[in-house]
Amino acid sequence: MSHEKEHFKQTLREHAERTPRAIALWGDHLKLDYATLYSEVQRRQQRLRDENVKVVALALDNGVETMLWDLAVLLEGLTCLALPSFFSPAQRSHCLEQSQARLVIAEPDLEAELKTAGYEQSGEFWRRAFSGPGRIFEGTAKLTFTSGTTGTPKGVCLSAESILRVARELDQASRPTGPQHHLALLPLAILLENLGCYAALYAGVTLSLPSQKTLGIQGASGIDMPRLLACLGTRAPQSLILVPQLLSILVRAAEQKAFDPATLRFAAVGGARVSEALLQRAQRIGLPVYEGYGLSECASVVCLNRPEAHRPGSVGRPLPHVEVRLADDGEVLIKGTTLLGYLGEAPHTDEWWPSGDLGEFDRDGFLYLKGRKKHQFVTSFGRNINPEWVEAELTQGRHIAQAFVYGEAMPRNRALLWPYRPDCTDAELAAAVAEANEALPDYARIHHWVRLDQPFTFANGLLTANGRMRREAIVQRYRAQLTESAPSEESAP
Repeated sequence: MSHEKEHFKQTLREHAERTPRAIALWGDHLKLDYATLYSEVQRRQQRLRDENVKVVALALDNGVETMLWDLAVLLEGLTCLALPSFFSPAQRSHCLEQSQARLVIAEPDLEAELKTAGYEQSGEFWRRAFSGPGRIFEGTAKLTFTSGTTGTPKGVCLSAESILRVARELDQASRPTGPQHHLALLPLAILLENLGCYAALYAGVTLSLPSQKTLGIQGASGIDMPRLLACLGTRAPQSLILVPQLLSILVRAAEQKAFDPATLRFAAVGGARVSEALLQRAQRIGLPVYEGYGLSECASVVCLNRPEAHRPGSVGRPLPHVEVRLADDGEVLIKGTTLLGYLGEAPHTDEWWPSGDLGEFDRDGFLYLKGRKKHQFVTSFGRNINPEWVEAELTQGRHIAQAFVYGEAMPRNRALLWPYRPDCTDAELAAAVAEANEALPDYARIHHWVRLDQPFTFANGLLTANGRMRREAIVQRYRAQLTESAPSEESAP
């Protein structure tokens, strides 16, 4: 057993002995204390031992059962494959096939899908035999599939040592604010939230696990606002992990007095770039937001702002166990807690991981991201522009929910826009673009924009699983709108 895994197990055992009646897990209808959590995890470990498998796939909504099985797989030394509900059936089938998961624990509505994939049900387990050697690297505790920029997910193999070290550092980062109740907003199949849950258990606090249905979150991007705000109001969590879109929703709700952030003590935000203006709005309403940065290949979190070391606009300093430096071209290079390798590929042996992100450090060691290296485009005037910088400015206000910026080899930049509200007028969108342009240099301003008839989503193939835009797919689908002039929608430079 790895040092980190032994430390985590010992921590859970100590919680069970010292505070046995303290609530550990709070699902939709069930609360479990730490003593019961520990005994239930041990019971599930024995059941997995009896099955004699190496890879266990979890296709479950957030809840107490999901966390218990997740912990049992981890502490038993097996590989856990978490299948997001927002993956398509074809993508889930691909993940199961590639991982050779012989045991699946799934929601009832996946019965037909699992039968099609060759699995047979026996009690609460689904089983399938595989022939041939396994592809997973020895020591893989988490197999997380990142869809990246293509439709076929890519498997990232991570050790228990890596993921639990990150979880321990997340616990340490939030400790100065003393949160006693963490609520999982994101699916546990997303590595960042999974590690946030481990951090809460390290701390011995209450981990709230409402189902995505209870939260009003459908798929990767659909949100029932009243339901979400009602759940947050009832549970009153003290810590959350947010993606920028969720942060924007909570900020707008708080500004409209529909959400009270008073109980929150620590809200980590990551997954994509966050505009400084949105962070300032969050600060004004008293939402304690700490931006971070990471990637699946480096066990999710690499840098994080924290209460005693906070620099708005940056993604914080590197976590203590990580080294970060910049290549000559500004690319962020990372050393520590890197992946064992991609499933089916050669093991990763280089010390430094090339992130593909551009960044710079200030004199105090805070990292500032400048966008993706490969996303830069060059205008016909020879200006290099990172579109994510401009997109962050466009979406920092109250009207534009999604923005895609393009200008490769063109004299003027164009944008695709999706508003927050269906009743948002074109005049309001134009005003939002004009406001963003005021904060941008001339060469980066938007001169033409198009109002989209549908948002970018995972379902329509224009977002990745963690909410990042599939830029090549968007250009391909909207090439005409991005390359043709639209005088009627021209905004002021």
